[in-house]
Amino acid sequence: MYAAQPDEVVAVGTPPLTVLHVTAPAAVGGLERVVETLATGHARSGHHVHVAAVIGPDDPEPRLAAAVRTAGATAHVFRVGSRGYLAERAFVRDLCRRYRPDVVHTHGFRSDVVDGGVARGLGIPIVTTVHGFTRNRGRGSLYEWLQRRSFSRFDAVVAVSEAQTSELQAAGVPASRLTVVRNAWSGADDRLVRAAARAALFVPPDAPLLGWVGRLSPEKGADLFLEAFARCPDERLHASIIGDGRLRPTLEARANALGIAGRVRFCGQLDEAHRYFAAFDVFVMSSQTEGAPIVLFEAFAAGVPVVATAVGGIPEIAGRGEATLVRPHDPQALADAITELLGDPTRVDGQVERARITLRADYSADRWLLAYESLYRRLAGRTMHERETVS
Repeated sequence: MYAAQPDEVVAVGTPPLTVLHVTAPAAVGGLERVVETLATGHARSGHHVHVAAVIGPDDPEPRLAAAVRTAGATAHVFRVGSRGYLAERAFVRDLCRRYRPDVVHTHGFRSDVVDGGVARGLGIPIVTTVHGFTRNRGRGSLYEWLQRRSFSRFDAVVAVSEAQTSELQAAGVPASRLTVVRNAWSGADDRLVRAAARAALFVPPDAPLLGWVGRLSPEKGADLFLEAFARCPDERLHASIIGDGRLRPTLEARANALGIAGRVRFCGQLDEAHRYFAAFDVFVMSSQTEGAPIVLFEAFAAGVPVVATAVGGIPEIAGRGEATLVRPHDPQALADAITELLGDPTRVDGQVERARITLRADYSADRWLLAYESLYRRLAGRTMHERETVS
């Protein structure tokens, strides 16, 4: 297994790369933040970066497209129906033939399964980043099964945490193709000040506030958060839930049944959710599964103390005192941790300081971009060598 080194150096004078990212983006999310940071960072470094965004026929143009164009990358938005796989593959094939990328980088189960093979068939190295699995039942589990099967065909599979590596090897990814590149913080510093953030979220002036951010889908554990909130004894406590999804009506009904609906506000999907973090007294992650969540870095950067479930890559990021970690699926443990943290300002100060130090020391976007560039060059160079050997 190749482990990307934090201080990898790319030789001065090396030619720019041409990289094509392919994804079916949601409105916002960790995957989208990673693609945006990769594309914008490499474009600003002088590489030729293209982002193919596959969306539904009636979807608005994704925010990702505008963001990468601002940095000098090229966005290609393709509208297609949910089963328009042949048209989608033809679109990706045309981009590959037109721009002749050194590497194609796919993100997410649809792009991994549908599009990765197109580039490979043209002799272009393919890499995917595994942002995480939902582990949901039904159609989602089928998609993730297909995604895992597709990994064996990639030239490189990037895990965002050590916790993912054993699972990926069990899915058939050869150790020689598996690379660990932990996610990074983009360095965005456009947060609202506390008073403005609380006003935007309609928080009562003197209420201590819990923040929760994510998709309202089973793996993110918003239901656990509501159960924990209802067990917190301080009745002045309020909560802001930022995000949307199919579970929202169920969660709103549960908040009403728990008698906390008047103190929990479902804010819906907010662009640039990190801008509101200063409003929170504690940020809570109640996930059942995670990769290496970008939202955790955003809480660290905002100086907000964190209570999180110890799942996926979270202990690797926050297991040295940067956050209060609790076992998953335990609302009482989550409630106790929240209550203890709110009542201990000295502990809060220490945790926040450790989180800021860790963020600066270990999760620099510059070093992360270099790690990906080194991986791309390694794959492109290997393919060129193979072509020369064959010829």
